[in-house]
Amino acid sequence: MTKEVLTNKTVVQDAKLFIDGNYVDAKSGETFDSLNPATNKKLATVANANIDDTKRAIDVAQRTFASGVWSNMPVEERSAILCRMSDLILKNVDELAMVETLDVGKPISESRGFDIPRAAANFRFFAEMAKYLVHEHYDMHKFMSYTEYAPVGVTSLIIPWNLPFMQMTWKASAALAAGNTIVIKPASYTPLSAVLLGKIANEAGLPPGVLNIVTGPGSTVGTEMSTNSNVRRLAFVGETVTGKTVMQNAAKSLIPVSLELGGKSANIVFEDADLDEAVEGSIEAIFRNQGEICLAGSRILVQESVYDKFLEKFVEAVKQIKVGDPIDERTDMGALVSKSHLETVDYYVNLGIEEGAKLAYGGKRVEGFEEGNFYMPTVLYDVDNKMRVAQEEIFGPVPVIIPFKTEEEAIDIANDSLYGLAGVVWTNDLRRSQRVTSSINSGLLWVNCWYVRDLRTPFGGSKASGIGREGGRHSFEFYTEAKTITIKK
Repeated sequence: MTKEVLTNKTVVQDAKLFIDGNYVDAKSGETFDSLNPATNKKLATVANANIDDTKRAIDVAQRTFASGVWSNMPVEERSAILCRMSDLILKNVDELAMVETLDVGKPISESRGFDIPRAAANFRFFAEMAKYLVHEHYDMHKFMSYTEYAPVGVTSLIIPWNLPFMQMTWKASAALAAGNTIVIKPASYTPLSAVLLGKIANEAGLPPGVLNIVTGPGSTVGTEMSTNSNVRRLAFVGETVTGKTVMQNAAKSLIPVSLELGGKSANIVFEDADLDEAVEGSIEAIFRNQGEICLAGSRILVQESVYDKFLEKFVEAVKQIKVGDPIDERTDMGALVSKSHLETVDYYVNLGIEEGAKLAYGGKRVEGFEEGNFYMPTVLYDVDNKMRVAQEEIFGPVPVIIPFKTEEEAIDIANDSLYGLAGVVWTNDLRRSQRVTSSINSGLLWVNCWYVRDLRTPFGGSKASGIGREGGRHSFEFYTEAKTITIKK
């Protein structure tokens, strides 16, 4: 693990609210600072919205929707504008990637190589798909019934801090393609890339008021976005406890919700797996984005017959992970998002050791990087699935390795969790892969790979990992209202 001098060569602009096509200050004039996780130094001043600002954004979105300037625009024209937004995201990939890396703490290679290109792909995918939505028609002799899928109106999008630009565009592109107007609340830790979407929208020709961005605390902005009676859909991505609060708030106005919440996914390695492939994939599944990802394969279940061999290979590979300056192209793992989150991760590591887990590597801050939120990639092994470190989401670079004897035991351990978001199975036995994936109660499962996403497929979790599915037609089903019309011939 090599140390590098931390640098910050990019000057990030202060961030304002984006309402009705314009960047504006919060009515109160209040602001807060966005910090660079690698240095904990100020990156930018951010407008701190309150309830009045949020109501204004929602009112603008409602008025714009009612005008029909977007909802009644021919789908081909809507699609063309969203495709231009996709093109502009790619055109500005270097700026967006740098802002994302400086604000989140993630490696620039991930921001530039995956997050921002995927954001552009989100817009193009839903823009194109909107043109081919099928409306149903039924003939009943003397009557004809048909179903149309109409935009619902104002849609609230509450975005997490770990993958802010990619997650925002995943939601926003589908909601906009369906003909809705939107109000976005980015996370207060990482608001900077989200705010730049307003500039892109204006340049692409998106009508004013269709897209609005409000920065501020969840206790005020988020609450108003989840209770305001003008909001007709709410998509939230974040941890489970907050998700429950959002759902309770939305119930007051009967706002339908889509919740993408936490995970503690099982990454199962069977004795017949290609161990080198399993090690490489398992490293990716837990240390990508510093482990700050809900899909992380954070519980690594390994069959006893290959447990020692896997552990040896895995720990050796972890030692090769380069932690350092996020804007260095050679960096594999950057900084955690905040001091408080680093303290939470460290708390769980110490808790695991107290519970009886063994520490194979890491378990402390990176020496020489005391100003930033750098934590060593850490490995806890000989973990019992009943331990808190195996049951609770750490959301950091800390896998727990759990031995198992049989296929049935692996399935039992995998399902013994509050969460049901994802899972990975490493095996060269096709029948086993089918048995195990069919038996695990999770929304997404991979075999001999991880994080491969086809935007046409449904995305979402079960149990405490969320409610609803998005992706492809499932997104359009959520962001539209089915309307049945019957006509006498």
